[in-house]
Amino acid sequence: GKGGRSDAATGQRARVLTKPSHRIHDEGAWISPYDPLDPKAPALPTKGEIKAAIPKECFERSYVHSMYFVLRDTAMAAALVYATNACLSPSLPENLLSVDALAWFAGWNFYAFWMGAILTGHWVLAHEAGHGAFSPSQTFNDVWGFLMHQALLVPYFAWQYTHAKHHRRTNNLVDGESHVPSTGTENGLGPNNERQSFYAVLHDAMGDGAFAAFQVLTHLAIGWPLYLLGLASTGRLGNDGKFLDDGEFMDHYRPGSKMFPAKIQGKIALSTATVLATLALLFKIGLDHGFLPVALWYFGPYLWTNAWLVLYTWLQHTDPSVPQYGADEWTWVKGALSTIDRPYGIFDFFHHKIGSTHVAHHLFHEMPFYKADVATAALKDYLGPKGLYNYDPTPWYVAMWRIAKTCHYVEGIEGIQYYRSLEDVPRGTAAAKKAD
Repeated sequence: GKGGRSDAATGQRARVLTKPSHRIHDEGAWISPYDPLDPKAPALPTKGEIKAAIPKECFERSYVHSMYFVLRDTAMAAALVYATNACLSPSLPENLLSVDALAWFAGWNFYAFWMGAILTGHWVLAHEAGHGAFSPSQTFNDVWGFLMHQALLVPYFAWQYTHAKHHRRTNNLVDGESHVPSTGTENGLGPNNERQSFYAVLHDAMGDGAFAAFQVLTHLAIGWPLYLLGLASTGRLGNDGKFLDDGEFMDHYRPGSKMFPAKIQGKIALSTATVLATLALLFKIGLDHGFLPVALWYFGPYLWTNAWLVLYTWLQHTDPSVPQYGADEWTWVKGALSTIDRPYGIFDFFHHKIGSTHVAHHLFHEMPFYKADVATAALKDYLGPKGLYNYDPTPWYVAMWRIAKTCHYVEGIEGIQYYRSLEDVPRGTAAAKKAD
C-alpha cells in the first residue's frame, strides 16, 4: 500500500500543472490527442451527453446471450483438456534431455498458454457479472460471477467492491484503486532526484533494458497476488477517506481490511473462505494424484490468466502522454476519458474485446460487452472529432515494453501529473552520495 500523506502544505496553493515528459516524442510513439494543459483544449462533455451518443440498445442485457458465452468458453476449455489429455502425460519423462522431454515441455506450455487465454474469457465474464452487465438480475450476476471468479482464486465480492472504486475514481492519484501511480519519493528518489533507495537504486544497478524486463515480469507474474495481498498497486485512502499510516496495507482477504466498509464484511469473509476451500481442494487433489499434475493442469493456466488481467489494467490506463489527476483536478469524466483502447488481435475473441473497447466499458460499465463494439463506434464518432477518444494502434506487446521503460513514477499527487521514467534520472547518484 501507499502509506503516508500528501507532502504539500495546507492552505491556498497554486495549481500544480506538470507537463508530459519528453518521452512522448520518442520515435513512433502514440500521443493522446487530449492535453488538459492546452489553452485550446476542448470542453469536456457530461456523462449524460456522452451516453446520448450511444444507441439505447447497447445497454440491453440478456441472460441467454451472456450464458451463451459462458458455454462457449467452457466448451473450448473442455476441448483443450480433452486434446491435451489424449496427447500428453502429466508424468515427467524419464530422460529429461531427450526429444520426448522437449516435446513434453513444449506441449504443457502450449496448454498453459492457451488454457490461460480461454480462462481469461471466464474471468472477463465474471467481471461483467460484478459490474451488473451480465444480466438484468444482480442475484443471477453474483451467482455466476462468484462461481467463475472463485474457481480462479479471485475473492469475488472483495474484488467487486474495489473494482467498482477503480471505475469511480479512474486516474485519481489520491482516491484511485488499482495501478495507482507511485511517486518519485515512494520509488526511492530524493528531493533533488538523487537515487536513495528502492526502485531508483535497483534501476541504477540493473540498467534500462533489464529494469524494463523486470517491470514486465513482476507485473505479469506476481502483480495480481501482490495486489490482492495489498502489497502493490492499491490506493492511498481507506474506506474512511483517510490516508493510510506508514506501513499500513489494505488487502482483499481480511473482512476488517480498511478497503471495506463494515456492511460488506460478511461478503468478504465468504469470498476468503471460498478461496481457502478451493486451495484446500487443490491440495487434496495433489495429495491423491500428485502435485505435478495439479501444477500442470491448473496453476500453469492460472498464471497466464493472472498475467492477462494485469496486462489489460496496466495498458488501458498507462501512457506517458495520458494525464493522472490529483483530487483538486480530477473529475469523473476526466478520469474515464483517460482510458485507452488498444488492439489485441486474436485475443479479442478469447477475451471478449475487453482491451479494444475499454473506453466504452469505463464510461458505462453496466453495458454488456457484446454491445461494446457498436458503442465504441458511436463514441469514436462523437469523441474523436473533439480529440477526446484515446486509441493507440501500437501492438500491445510493443506498447507494453514502451510503458515498462517510460512509466515508472509521478512527481506528486496533486494537480495534473504525467508519468516519468527512471531512465531520465541521472545515473550513479546513490553511489556518488555514498562516496561523498
